[in-house]
Amino acid sequence: MARPVAATDKRSTSADGAGSAALVLVAPTIFLMLWSGGYAVAKIALKHVEPFTLLSLRYGCALLILLPLFLILRPPVPQRSAQLGHIMFVGFLIQCVYFGLSYVSFWLGASAGAVALIVSLQPIVVGILAPLFVAERVTVWRWIGLLLGLAGAGLVIGSRSAVDAGSLWGVLAAVGALFGMSTAAIYEKRFGINAHPVTSNVLQYGIGFAMLTPIALQIETYRVAWDLEFLAALAYLVVGNSLIALTLLLAMIRRGEASRVSALLFLVPPLAALIAWALVGEVMPPIAWAGLALAAVGVALATRFGSAR
Repeated sequence: MARPVAATDKRSTSADGAGSAALVLVAPTIFLMLWSGGYAVAKIALKHVEPFTLLSLRYGCALLILLPLFLILRPPVPQRSAQLGHIMFVGFLIQCVYFGLSYVSFWLGASAGAVALIVSLQPIVVGILAPLFVAERVTVWRWIGLLLGLAGAGLVIGSRSAVDAGSLWGVLAAVGALFGMSTAAIYEKRFGINAHPVTSNVLQYGIGFAMLTPIALQIETYRVAWDLEFLAALAYLVVGNSLIALTLLLAMIRRGEASRVSALLFLVPPLAALIAWALVGEVMPPIAWAGLALAAVGVALATRFGSAR
């Protein structure tokens, strides 16, 4: 009787392995395209609404989609309060600190290129902090890849003359967003649990909505120019950025090394420039294409060579 059970277990293990391999191959590409497009789309949306109001609407719409799914699927919920706290704290770091300060930076005059370039320093921050908190030692080749990725990202943004900080406060807000996302990556790798994605998203967008909506109501007008352009931008931010890209990012962090996954973000500024060129007509000069290639080489090095433990 043991032989059929062993065969079933083997097929199940093989299916799990195939699913994991598919995630490794497909998830980074989907994540990069959706995440990179968020810069240009957010810039379009902020022409119609103030930053915290936009985030309040974004998280509220995400919850309107997720809550019926939660009631229908009834996914498992972590039973320990500490586990719930871990999920909600990561949500606070990403939804409130990272997105909140990024949008404030846009609002204070920083260009999308400046914010993308500052946030692209995240792999450096994660590479420094990872050995202290998640027992990752970043190799020399990984550091070379990270630095090449940063150089390529800077070349793309700088060549487009897009590093217009706008104001000191805009720069400081972008730096705060950088440390918010870096802390979230480290915290998720160390304390994150493999919760059901619907459960995690409901908790994280719930904390984002609960914290930012009162701020929007208190300091903003909560006025929105409801036209087709804004509705399209909001739909992209809700479905593309909030529900798909962020779920993939956290899943990749849990399955891989924090510094390796964060290295993928070096491709965000070049890809964001490409998407901005397509959506809002921002021209990509020839030298920017060289920067895109340099960033790609850096990401390849940073993701190919594993870190020591």
